[in-house]
Amino acid sequence: MNKVKGVVAAGHPLTAAAAEEILRDGGNAFDAIVAAHFAACVAEPVLASLAGGGYLLGQQTGKQPVLYDFFAHTPGSNRTPSPLDFHPIHADFGTVQQEFHVGLGAVAVPGSVKGMFAVQRDCCSLPMARLVEPAIRAATVGVTLNPLQALLFDIVQPIYAVTRQATENYSPAGNTDRLVQEGELLLQPDLAAAMEALGREGDRLFYEGEMAAALVNVCQQGGGYLSHADLRHYQVMRREPLQLRYRDAVLHTNPPPSSGGILIAFALAILDQFPLDNICHGSFEHLQLLAVVMEQTNAARLDYLAAQESGMAGQKRDATTQLLDQDYLDKYRTQVKGRARCLRGTSHISVMDAEGNIAAMTFSNGEGCGHLLPGTGIMLNNILGEEDLNPNGFNNWQPNQRMTSMMAPTLLQLANGKSVALGSGGSNRIRTAILQVVVNLVDFNMTPQQAVSAARIHFENGQLNIEPGFARTTVAALQQAFPAHECWSALNLFFGGVHTVEKTGNKFHGVGDPRRGGVGLVVKG
Repeated sequence: MNKVKGVVAAGHPLTAAAAEEILRDGGNAFDAIVAAHFAACVAEPVLASLAGGGYLLGQQTGKQPVLYDFFAHTPGSNRTPSPLDFHPIHADFGTVQQEFHVGLGAVAVPGSVKGMFAVQRDCCSLPMARLVEPAIRAATVGVTLNPLQALLFDIVQPIYAVTRQATENYSPAGNTDRLVQEGELLLQPDLAAAMEALGREGDRLFYEGEMAAALVNVCQQGGGYLSHADLRHYQVMRREPLQLRYRDAVLHTNPPPSSGGILIAFALAILDQFPLDNICHGSFEHLQLLAVVMEQTNAARLDYLAAQESGMAGQKRDATTQLLDQDYLDKYRTQVKGRARCLRGTSHISVMDAEGNIAAMTFSNGEGCGHLLPGTGIMLNNILGEEDLNPNGFNNWQPNQRMTSMMAPTLLQLANGKSVALGSGGSNRIRTAILQVVVNLVDFNMTPQQAVSAARIHFENGQLNIEPGFARTTVAALQQAFPAHECWSALNLFFGGVHTVEKTGNKFHGVGDPRRGGVGLVVKG
């Protein structure tokens, strides 16, 4: 009988297959997740890029969890280039259009390459040249575009029409006038060559070598901010995770300056005072409580952001303490108890191995800025063009600052001995998606499959969004209690994609969220 090597959950079959290959080859969970990230840059190109950024929350066997922050950083100078290449485009989501800002003036300092090498040096057992092999192979032989990736390309098509190079890079063989479509083969030879070079030469190539020179040149000549100093001085931050006890479970998640983890912790701290033992999952009482907690968390988010933008280091540190302060929580609990009624480009990978190593990684490229790093097939990020990451307005960001994000890779230790790693894509829906899966696991004792597949709600800006799957009488009561509502006809990527792995003793489970093309694999070898 084959021994179990580990488990992976990710947003694409090829992303998961890269982790599987490395686990079979003797790599640990960190080897597997680094390989999977490179593969995601090939197979999930709208969501992942080597010019993006993200976070990895990992726990090596017998050690405390550590958060690797390799998210985007603002340039060292906010002196506006002349001319500035920064302009809006409109993406069509079918029922609604959303404005994004693209161009070289939207490019923040990328962290993904340095992040992967930091994790590899600290935690991995295999050389980087081996870890990039699955991605290089996929980029060389091509990836057949699946329905989700085709939908994403269709939504953000205006971004990939910004430059001729971008359109050609993501076009099918024999037709460089349009983007690749579902069922067609996407070949990325330039990206394969770039990954091979990084595996051979290391991350200095990207931050100080030829790739750095090309990136700075295209930005400075084309209306962007990035300089050689920005790339040379970029650092991966190793942070102590935010820890919270919820019921009889312990949760570790992404600490500030990321906002997602602290808001999940805030919501759970409020819920902790409302026992759900005698409430049925999916009932009006359950969903009403969740919706109001989401509403109060939205209000707390404004308080938190105001403190973060105060400009005083002490107040920034105290913002976290304030949100989890007992008196402050009591204020919001009272508002919950007293109530009568009660697609942004991100992806996630979770991996565990048989030796007890755990890794959860969430990453983003924004939507891409429409420009490639010349000669590499790497789409540059547009994170300076993300409205929700620029609370002071576009081009008013503080220089040389790590940017905030809603991304929240999370580890959960249950009282029954189960260990869970999870996280989600989905912009503002990340925190509500993770919140609901955690509640399903802890309060309703669901399996990972049940917890991830269960219908969700999302409350924001006064509107309750409701997925199908709840009883008609419950939905009717919610509609009456929340006059501003939207009932969705099917499970949708709007509600996140919580790719989850679990280990209980020697048994593993992996669940990819179907909303975002998820795949779960238990790896044997």
